[in-house]
Amino acid sequence: MNDIVTDCHGVKPLSEIFKLLSEPNRLRILCGLGMECQSVGSVVEETGLSQTNVSFHLRLLREAGLVRPEKRGAFVYYCLPDQKILALLDDFRAWAETLEKPATHKKAS
Repeated sequence: MNDIVTDCHGVKPLSEIFKLLSEPNRLRILCGLGMECQSVGSVVEETGLSQTNVSFHLRLLREAGLVRPEKRGAFVYYCLPDQKILALLDDFRAWAETLEKPATHKKAS
């Protein structure tokens, strides 16, 4: 059995990451970063979010270690610290597509 299931200390940090990633715009930002570092302006253009919104989400992602800033002259570029993040997101997306959704029952009028 996986250690995370039996180790309660491993559950809390993982739940914090899932909580952070439950915001769709943060997922869009991570996926938008892709394999290359991008400026905040590029992320704004890629996602269609406002600069204020992107900066807010990037700060939270940075504090969690999911993105890393890289100063380049007057600009800050954001990168994924590990490309495994994209693979994990893709694996979760593929897995979620296989889940059976509960049937929704409509009330008869």
